[in-house]
Amino acid sequence: MCEKLTYVQVSSSVNPSFWSKLTELKLNVDKLDETERDVWGYFSLLRNKNVSQPMLEVDSTSFNESFTSQNMYIPFKGKIFNKNTIENFKECNKMDLLNAEGINIWDKIVSGEALKKPFILNSFIILSFADLKKYHYFYWFAYPVPYNISIEKIDSCLIGDVLKEEEIQLFFETFTKLDDIQKPYFLFDNKVNSILPLAEIKNLKQDTMDNIYFVFFNTSNCNNLVGSQVRNFVALIIHYCPFLQEKLQKLISLQCHREGSKISIAESTILTLKLPKVADDTFKSWVGWEKNERDKMGPKMANMKNTLDPLILAENAIDLNLKLMKWRVLPDIDLDRISRTKCLLLGAGTLGCSVARSLLAWGVREITFVDNSTVSFSNPVRQSLFTYEDSVQMRPKAEAAAQGLKRIFPGVKSQGVQLNIPMPGHSVGESMLDQIRESVETLIGLIEGHDVIFLLMDSRESRWLPTMLGSVYKKIVINAALGFDSYLVMRHGCHIEDPQDKPTISDGHDGHKVIQGYNLGCYFCNDVTAPGDSMRNRTLDQQCTVTRPGVSQIAGALAVELAVSLLEHQQRSNTPAFYKSTPEPSEPNPHQCILGMVPHSIRGFLSTFSQILPATLKYEQCVACSRLILDEYRAKGFDFLLAVFNSARHLEDVAKLTDMFADINLDEILELSDDASSE
Repeated sequence: MCEKLTYVQVSSSVNPSFWSKLTELKLNVDKLDETERDVWGYFSLLRNKNVSQPMLEVDSTSFNESFTSQNMYIPFKGKIFNKNTIENFKECNKMDLLNAEGINIWDKIVSGEALKKPFILNSFIILSFADLKKYHYFYWFAYPVPYNISIEKIDSCLIGDVLKEEEIQLFFETFTKLDDIQKPYFLFDNKVNSILPLAEIKNLKQDTMDNIYFVFFNTSNCNNLVGSQVRNFVALIIHYCPFLQEKLQKLISLQCHREGSKISIAESTILTLKLPKVADDTFKSWVGWEKNERDKMGPKMANMKNTLDPLILAENAIDLNLKLMKWRVLPDIDLDRISRTKCLLLGAGTLGCSVARSLLAWGVREITFVDNSTVSFSNPVRQSLFTYEDSVQMRPKAEAAAQGLKRIFPGVKSQGVQLNIPMPGHSVGESMLDQIRESVETLIGLIEGHDVIFLLMDSRESRWLPTMLGSVYKKIVINAALGFDSYLVMRHGCHIEDPQDKPTISDGHDGHKVIQGYNLGCYFCNDVTAPGDSMRNRTLDQQCTVTRPGVSQIAGALAVELAVSLLEHQQRSNTPAFYKSTPEPSEPNPHQCILGMVPHSIRGFLSTFSQILPATLKYEQCVACSRLILDEYRAKGFDFLLAVFNSARHLEDVAKLTDMFADINLDEILELSDDASSE
């Protein structure tokens, strides 16, 4: 009885890992590129009788360069066209896309590539749009097959009606040993009971066809239906065996199913088909778009927000702004270098919270807070990492800040260290000696273990020890200090062992004056006195940093931007600083990084909403970073520090400031009286 061959199309089954991998590739590799990507699909050889619709699976391994061999799976070869906008996705001409891919299949049949790679006949395409803010993925699968091929089924029988049981067993054993790429389509010579690769079709003659069967793995779950891809197979057969047009030919519809612990192909059928006659335009029109869940021609949507790991979602979402920055504005920015940077924040107050939030936004993933106080009721409104509950519980600031950062993004590696930083002029009694020694050792360990040190404390003297240690261990040190309506943000100069000449200012590019990074001063280089105990005999307003609320936010952001600019400059901490002595340069300054200029210091004034960018030289008798101080520390270690803690004047002695003061002739200083000033 003659009837038209009935087809069934496979349906797509998308593993969540597929979207996760697509997201990673979109953010890190493809960016704004809409060029298609090759993907693999996996179809199980084993029929699932409980599922009426055959399923094609894609997952994260679909993006591998070669097919990932899996037990009892055959390959489908596909392309994904991922659009940048939902409008591009909607407006894409689906018929043109499908016809273009169908013609590509036909071209590979004609060229012979499909003979070497039979999986090409099992082709599919995915048109998609990934909304990476909402983690909504719109997609539409298509399985291109020629529209104008009509195949008639004359007869069918089970494979056991033609082959003996031992022949079927040998057939199956040979099939399972085939390379994955050969399993979808091949030839079978019944005369010698041998499987032949599809490429042997070129050698077939009309008078040798009696014992030849064309074999295809049937992607249908039903015995009386065949997968739609058989139309591509028939197109290939007719092209290489044109004498079979409008002739009867036997095809083996191979199907596997499990019987207990064994796999059987006993339900495979041998189809007697009348192959069609084709014309020149037969392969210009193609069909194959998949229907959606409502059985309509349209795309599907996957909402992965509740399926993917929330931590991964947060990681990708947080980095999205940085990746978009890299796509559009700064393709050469090294975001990995920033994310690997370990930052130590000395001070977890208003500045510390502001700096931490900005570091997190830049992708920094390891942040350590150091502070010695607890959260008070006045803190949460100005210090963004604390809550009212932290105040009630009087939690240590460093610990609360670290936990606050993790509440914002659980993927950050943050820790809090409660520590009193020993200071010059704050004497150490015998009972405190062990505690101070331990504090110094803890601070040294923290500075050694981090890349960028932020000095964000309240007092001048608390900055001395980390400033000196930052020079010793050659770390990037960023200092931020606040006034009522002013702020200072600066980077400390790097320390080199053997400076060949004294700190100088040299001519730079395009009329600029340049100071090399190793000649830049630190926070203490502009002073000629050692820091002392600034907290003694101070009223409440003098003990607290009284400042306009916006000042800390501005200074904190600038401190982070300055640090990131240093990280992006090829010379890192040795980046030269310059200040303008001419109008705007006509071309980029070679001392800039990709983010722009890298100043030495930034002084801002909210009273006039202005800022200046002074650059100052390293002071040879600085009480914190001069060679005199560093050599004394290296020689005497903790004994030197203990002398400094007990008397700040010891710093002046070591830096030879005491000798300088002694040389000043006070008699030459003119003191004006009230009468003199009025004349």
